[in-house]
Amino acid sequence: MSMYGRDPWGGALEINAATDSATDDDRSRNDLDRAAVSRQLDETQQSWLLGPSEQKKKRYIDLGCIIVSRKFFLWTIGTLLCAVFVAAFVTLILETVPRHHHKEPPPDNYTLALHKALMFFNAQKSGKLPKHNNVSWRGNSCVQDGKSSDVSPSIKDLVGGFYDAGDAIKFNFPQSFAMTMLSWSVIEYSAKYEAAGELEHVKELIKWGSDYLLKTFNSTADTISTLAAQVGSGDTSGGSTTPNDHYCWMRPEDIDYDRPVTACSTCSDLAAEMAAALAAASIVFKDNKAYSKKLVHGATTLFKFSRDRKSIYSRGSSEASVFYNSTSFWDEVVWGGAWMYYATGNSSYLKLATTTKIAKYAGAFSGGSDYGVFSWDNKLAGAQLLLSRLRLFLSPGYPYEEMLRSFHNQTSIVMCSYLPIFTSFNRTKGGLIQLNHGRPQPLQYVVNAAFLAALYSDYLDAADTPGWYCGPNFFSTDVLRNFSKTQINYILGNNPRKMSYVVGFGNKYPKHVHHRGASIPHNKVKYNCKGGWKWRDSSKPNPNTIVGAMVAGPDKHDGFHDVRSNYNYTEPTLAGNAGLVAALVALSGEKGRKIDKNTIFSAIPPMFPTPPPPPAPWKP
Repeated sequence: MSMYGRDPWGGALEINAATDSATDDDRSRNDLDRAAVSRQLDETQQSWLLGPSEQKKKRYIDLGCIIVSRKFFLWTIGTLLCAVFVAAFVTLILETVPRHHHKEPPPDNYTLALHKALMFFNAQKSGKLPKHNNVSWRGNSCVQDGKSSDVSPSIKDLVGGFYDAGDAIKFNFPQSFAMTMLSWSVIEYSAKYEAAGELEHVKELIKWGSDYLLKTFNSTADTISTLAAQVGSGDTSGGSTTPNDHYCWMRPEDIDYDRPVTACSTCSDLAAEMAAALAAASIVFKDNKAYSKKLVHGATTLFKFSRDRKSIYSRGSSEASVFYNSTSFWDEVVWGGAWMYYATGNSSYLKLATTTKIAKYAGAFSGGSDYGVFSWDNKLAGAQLLLSRLRLFLSPGYPYEEMLRSFHNQTSIVMCSYLPIFTSFNRTKGGLIQLNHGRPQPLQYVVNAAFLAALYSDYLDAADTPGWYCGPNFFSTDVLRNFSKTQINYILGNNPRKMSYVVGFGNKYPKHVHHRGASIPHNKVKYNCKGGWKWRDSSKPNPNTIVGAMVAGPDKHDGFHDVRSNYNYTEPTLAGNAGLVAALVALSGEKGRKIDKNTIFSAIPPMFPTPPPPPAPWKP
């Protein structure tokens, strides 16, 4: 059936039935198939047949600050995730696979001995001890010191400080020197102390001594007229049987006799040494501004007193002249002046320390058999090195240069005198330098020289100077360090007797140390003045080991008698052990650890004026 209608475009519109329509479609399709078989369509015809191709639309991701393609973004994220996965996998493998760890090298002998040498100071503490003192056989002692004294209304509490040696006397002169030495070693080698784990310990010891020294005079005043020089007595002259710190053999904890206080009003040497100790300590504690300021003020007061009251402290004290006789005060003026300059930056102290006349009086140009021997009595060699440091690193120039150059030259001469090729000092067959010319108790002088030599070697290294001249001969800094090592090695056991002279170090060391506290059992039994004599005279080893004590040392033939009653061999001292600590820390650890060049100069203002700022740029 057909339907006819009108085509709106013009012409007839014919709509066939469904069957006819399908038949026509099949027919036309067959015709096309036959045409395709009969001939190949060219490219243009194919494009007509297929129509226009549809292009793929590229997708993007907006990251806010940048627009990137979605494909690039996904590729980047995938790469990062893969990298993280690989890194985590590698880390997991490294953590689970057993590895060979390189062990830290064991501490050297100098570090091991340093730990012990510092413990000696814990055993010498007087007064109420801190809980962490770590010496089981020591306790609170002499807690009434100074309270019955009539020296001065401002000097009533003299509790604290350190006992000098095997007795219970507190001698301010050698004690101050010991504190100065400990502070100097900390200022130069704080990194080595820290590496050894002993920095806080040594600072606590310095503070213990400094706090006591501040009690021995009116430290809040600007001007003083007297100070305490000694607590306790050791006078046994004329066969005196009065109980005191030498006649009696008692533990400090059991002392029940009177302990007199010796004062002085004209004592330049003692006051200048005390000033040096407090000034040096103020640099150690420079980060504690209030305490450092307190120390500086006390040092300033003491140094003024030393300049106003010129005399030798031992001249007015029979006991001091017997035990710690001072031969001059001019060396303490140079020494104290140098420390005061470093602590305050006040150039008047440097001017005083570099005054030619004072240096001459101190013996800087005189030479002599004891020239270069640094000790609790003679500070010149230490003072010259301390001021040479200023020239090496700051070079202040006029008007100080001439005297500083002289001190530097004198320091070089002292260092030359320590070398074996020179004959200034003899040596024992075992190699120990005889700085005290064969007299007893040699080790206290040896350790001081070892410290100065190691320190000067480090000064030269820090100043990029390979060595120094002894006349026409040039010696490297290693020669100095080797001298220091050989002397300390002798003390630690490399000697003909194969004995360590530091108690507790090595397998063989003195067992009969001349020391009251160490020789009497800690058994809660109080032995009276004479009751302790049986322990003094006993041939048995001390029941308590006084760890770190360096005894007086061998004789000039390398001989040593481990006998308690002979103090010339077996008694340790505060000043001697301070020199030992200083020498040990200077030699300890890796050689690469240098001195602290700048801390000692913290209070010193710029040597030269700061240049003015550049002018502002010119504008038309």
